[in-house]
Amino acid sequence: MNIAERPIRLSRPAVVVHGGAGAWKNADKEAVSRAIREALENGMRASRNGGSVEMVVEAVASMEDSGVFDAGVGSVLDLRGHVTMDAAVMRGHDLRAGAVAAVTYPKNPVRLAKAVMERTPHVMIVGSWADELAKRIGLEPFPGPSRRSLERWRQLKESGGGDDELARRWIAMAKEVGLDTVGAVAVDSDGRLAAAVSTGGVIMKFPGRVGDSPIVGAGLYADRLSAFAATGIGEYIMSLGLSLRASLAYAQRGDITQAVESQIKLITDTFGPGTAGLIGIDFMGNAWGDANTNAMPWGVADGTRLLVLGLPEGHP
Repeated sequence: MNIAERPIRLSRPAVVVHGGAGAWKNADKEAVSRAIREALENGMRASRNGGSVEMVVEAVASMEDSGVFDAGVGSVLDLRGHVTMDAAVMRGHDLRAGAVAAVTYPKNPVRLAKAVMERTPHVMIVGSWADELAKRIGLEPFPGPSRRSLERWRQLKESGGGDDELARRWIAMAKEVGLDTVGAVAVDSDGRLAAAVSTGGVIMKFPGRVGDSPIVGAGLYADRLSAFAATGIGEYIMSLGLSLRASLAYAQRGDITQAVESQIKLITDTFGPGTAGLIGIDFMGNAWGDANTNAMPWGVADGTRLLVLGLPEGHP
């Protein structure tokens, strides 16, 4: 990644977001850039009256609402043509986390994950019970799959081979279509860290499949020193515990760039290219992102600057 500043040094409060690592072929690059920018702006706006948790939740909720990414209203469909979503939030100072998996009701699963963390004694609630909680706390309902997601699903269904063949080819399809899960990490003015992620999963996944996003230590991790959010093929990210590994690497060397890049090298060496991306920030505001895919739109912001990075080639 050709960025002269390694790591990117931000002043607190600061937020980093990603729109997912993947092929990003035929993407509306202007829409992607705009959605990343809006997420960063919403994250920084939340820092005025909230801490790092509010920053990451508002940044991710913005990307869920954009319809550009595989999260919230832009979520992809499973093998049967249904949308199920996963999300998680983690705060670093006390290691509290909240996660939801296989939910269908909330428009913003990340807000439901925050409620699990703050309103229940649990870390993860799944399926219909999580949907019931979303209704009880008055979250806005999911409006149904987007036209874009339906079109992608129909094209794959019509490509032939039947459900068994589609299921067999799903990792190859995921790499081709994209892995645009969303995530955010932030440090607030007090130096407290948080991470959040949200996803509709991998297109044509088995019904009931849950990926890395709601799994603490895989899709995300935050402690007192650093925070990370991953994106990619969840089965591989879970197998390695990618975000926790990055946290441990940072704790050992205190280098956010090395912590991120070493884990992307590890997953590439283990499972091959086209499999993952990772963003991270430390308690001082040092930030970095890396991926082994064609592109991973991401960005950083603090009180004085905002950068959008990692856009697919050909962006004007």
